[in-house]
Amino acid sequence: MDAVAGLLDGPRARGAFLLRCLLDSPWSIRIQDEAPLCLLALVDGEAWVVPDNGETARLGPGDVAIVRGPGHYVLADDVATPPQVIIHPGQRCVTPDGREVTMEHMGVRTWGNSPEGTTTMLVGTYEAEGEISRRLLRVLPALLVLPGEAWESPLIPLLADEVVKDDPGQEAVLDRLLDLLLIAVLRAWFARPDGGAPAWYRAHSDPIVGPALRMIHNHPAYPWTIARLADAVGISRAAFARRFTELVGEPPMTFLTGWRLALAADLLLEPDATVASVAHQVGYGSPFALSTAFKRVRGVSPQEYRAALSG
Repeated sequence: MDAVAGLLDGPRARGAFLLRCLLDSPWSIRIQDEAPLCLLALVDGEAWVVPDNGETARLGPGDVAIVRGPGHYVLADDVATPPQVIIHPGQRCVTPDGREVTMEHMGVRTWGNSPEGTTTMLVGTYEAEGEISRRLLRVLPALLVLPGEAWESPLIPLLADEVVKDDPGQEAVLDRLLDLLLIAVLRAWFARPDGGAPAWYRAHSDPIVGPALRMIHNHPAYPWTIARLADAVGISRAAFARRFTELVGEPPMTFLTGWRLALAADLLLEPDATVASVAHQVGYGSPFALSTAFKRVRGVSPQEYRAALSG
């Protein structure tokens, strides 16, 4: 498992909000849904992303933007166009004066103000924050724009084709495509000199720490110790602990605990999961041991965490 895949192994899209927007000028939409992460891919035309706090960005064909919530922002044909619709949590739409409006649908998962709109935009929104995605969100800027000329991917046209289909299992197909597009964008972004890749991401290329991180990611239930990890990569315990802490930014056992609890937080949201089954999968000997560690670090019990996010 590589750094990005390991990072995203938890927050798999589950019934993500996906929409194809067909728009003719003038158009402007204010987004106040406070979703933790939204991915915007421009297929045709032009759009502007105008955050309440931060720099404005222009999107052209092939460009992809990732907007990190819960900040508010405007999507528009021009920065001067006033918002015509405001999107609230739950994708509730109102006019600027507060009147409820119904999205004008123009086919399966398609909305806009013109069937022949000159701007086509794909919107994919992760509406629930999983624990591992929180780790991702901490390292992303509020607005990330990857220019189309900076990368090549067939995923945008593929998602554009699939988003309008209503075949059996289509929701699962779209969720996976959204995940793939997000992974591809992040991989391309972190590879850029200005991508701001976090220390733990860069550490995956280290010949000593990289293999240790992959062992932790791939086998979280194994009873790792500093000595076992050091033996596995062929250096002394002290040298390993020092190198790991320097490159990753935290000691090996702290990182391991954080990873296990992050995985546990996501696994708890699976329909058939129990605290006992999750404890076994992430390396805790009993439900009590997991619950104690979870509450110590997260402030709530596993049951309280699941109830809060599932309710």
